Amino acid sequence: MHAFVDSLYRYPVKGLTPERLDSVELRADYGFPSDRLFALAKPTGLYDAGAFVPLSKREYFVLLNTERLAGLATRFDDETRMLTVTVQGHPVLEADLSTRAGRDEFVELYARVTDLPEGVRPVFAEQPGYNFTDNANDGPRMMNSISLINLASIRDLERRSGVALDPLRFRANVYLDGPDAWAERAWIGRELRLGASGVTVRVLEETGRCAATEVDPATARRDIPVPRLLHEHYGHEIMGVFAEVVSAGVLATGDAIGFVRAGAEDGVQAAAASGHGAGA
Repeated sequence: MHAFVDSLYRYPVKGLTPERLDSVELRADYGFPSDRLFALAKPTGLYDAGAFVPLSKREYFVLLNTERLAGLATRFDDETRMLTVTVQGHPVLEADLSTRAGRDEFVELYARVTDLPEGVRPVFAEQPGYNFTDNANDGPRMMNSISLINLASIRDLERRSGVALDPLRFRANVYLDGPDAWAERAWIGRELRLGASGVTVRVLEETGRCAATEVDPATARRDIPVPRLLHEHYGHEIMGVFAEVVSAGVLATGDAIGFVRAGAEDGVQAAAASGHGAGA
């Protein structure tokens, strides 16, 4: 298998735009750094900062229920905790999320974007040590997982459906290229070595897709029924896998990827041969 890291992304605010990275330092048993640190909860929902429990993504404003959020381009500074928001290239907000005033400013912007009634505001959600990932309510192990996408699988879906798909619809942390389409479906339980610095991840489970992938990240419009296309052409609604970081190191775009355990490469070829890459 000749595989490499095509690109790296984080999403500091759940439901908002990705930030592309050249490299990232990964730690064992931790998730992707500064990924889904914050969320905006529904004002009449179940989120309670004082008695927090992991909740479904439906309790937050995300692309699943609020596609116009894709129109907000954001940039977060880890050190200063400043969040910059632009719309079509024009700055609309610079908020210090370490302060109450900055968080309130961000909430006000969200209220306008989501067309909430006068006086109704989202709830700014931040829980130390917690990442608002879609699978966080399955426990700490999945909360700290990272998401991987095989670009060849997206290209195969494009070919079968005749529809062009921006890979950012799938909001992954690590985009890979090189393996056969759908080879990743044979990776569950296997370990991958990412780059030359010693990063090792163990693939945990596949990623089921929801209506958030229907939203074009460039136009903020719901335009392509991605889960339905997956089901029509493959009989499943899966795209990508989740993995946990087993050993630490720095991962960069262009880094090569290989298997840790002997024999795992056979599993990659078996995925295509068994029909996973042929619509099974």
